[in-house]
Order: sequence, then structure tokens, then C-alpha cells
Amino acid sequence: MTCDEARILLHALLDNELDAGHAREVEAHIASCPDCAAEFAAQREMQRVLADTNLRYTAPASLRMRIEASLPGPQRQQPTRRSVLRGFAMGSAVSALAASGVVAVVLRQDDQQRILSEVVSAHLRSLQAGHLTDVVSTDQHTVKPWFNGKLDVAPPVIDLTAQGFTLVGGRLDYIDARAIGAVVYKRRQHVVNLFVSQTSSTEYRAPKTETMQGFNCRRWGNRGLNFWAVSDIGADELAEFVDKFEAAMKANVEG
Repeated sequence: MTCDEARILLHALLDNELDAGHAREVEAHIASCPDCAAEFAAQREMQRVLADTNLRYTAPASLRMRIEASLPGPQRQQPTRRSVLRGFAMGSAVSALAASGVVAVVLRQDDQQRILSEVVSAHLRSLQAGHLTDVVSTDQHTVKPWFNGKLDVAPPVIDLTAQGFTLVGGRLDYIDARAIGAVVYKRRQHVVNLFVSQTSSTEYRAPKTETMQGFNCRRWGNRGLNFWAVSDIGADELAEFVDKFEAAMKANVEG
């Protein structure tokens, strides 16, 4: 493992996000490389300092007094029993709405961000030597059958070489604690990982691009599958990849 490869994974090792195999590789490199060992020690010390630092801010009592003084007269009156009960009832109604709607939306968004983080971490792991592909081939008729029997649903594998994205192979990866397919393409010297997982929803979700840890990720849903395309190419090129992939997949279905 090179220093560049190890430094990409130092944060993941520090946060216990690596599997046992990758953790051993990084730890072995740190043990033999003083520069990476020093970097890891510095990151660990920063983590300790942040954990021990009280970042909570308590507003001074004078601020409360100024706010109360600025309120209209009726607002400063002592609350009656009826107003307290009315406020309690309104708060309960708002809480019920939050529990059934708003909170669910927040949880879904948090879940999506967690999965996006796992996808980007899987992309980073694939860039290490020997981790990019389990099956190496530019022939879609070789790559697609390789997934058969390994997953409930094999990911669509489409040759986009003529469109500027060369198919180089595929592999199994693990996102959200389950095995999924990853189809690997290259744009010049840049890797594009296309992660595909099965979903119970057949609803179409339009592509959306997000950036995390310097990588662009374009995610969408179609035909009972979730897709994440991840690469360090520009967002416009990644959108082009997704558009061409979707167009080719649609043509295959209609044909």
C-alpha cells in the first residue's frame, strides 16, 4: 500500500469504518511509514481534543431579559390555566404531525446521506490496487453473467465505449450491510463506479448530483433499481454518463 492510498483511508480507520482486511493493511503501512504514522497520530489527537472540548454555548440571562422586554405587553402576562391547556393541545397536535411526517422525512434524508457516505467509501476502497474489479472484461456479455447467482438481481451492464465510457469489469461490493453489484467504467484515466441495488419501489426518481469528499455522485432510481454513479470527473461529464446509460438501457428494454 502506498502513502497516497493509506492517507485516503486514515480517517476511515480512525472512525472504525474499515473492514478487518483493509484495517490490517492500513495499520501495517502505518507501522512501517513514519510520515503516515505521524499523520495518523495528529488526526487521532485532533479527534481527542474535539471530543474533550465543550462546544455548547449558553446564552447569558441578559439576552432573555432583553427579549422579554421587547415583547408586547400582553405577551408578558402570566399565562392562565386555559392558555396553558390550549398551548399543550396545540403542541401535541404539532408533535403528532411531526411524528407522522416531518420526522420521517428527516430520517429518510439522514438515511440517504449515510448510504451516500458508504457509496463514496466503497468507491475509495475500489481505487486501491487490486480492489477495482472481480471480473475484468470490456465485453458486457462476460461481465453481466458473472453476477448471476451472486445477487438476487444482476445489475444492467451496458457497453458505452462508443459514447466515451469504457467498460472495464465489475465486482461485488457491500452497501447498507448487503451485497450489491458495481459495474466499472473508465473515462480517460478516471474510474466511474456504477453501484446498483434492488429496491421495492418501481417509482422513477430523477437523477440528482451531490458532492462528497471531492467526488461527484449522481443517484437515481428506475425500474425497481437504485443507481449511484461515483467518480472524480466533472459533474457535467458524470451527468453525461448517466444520460447515455439511461438512454441505452431504455433502448435495450424497448428493443
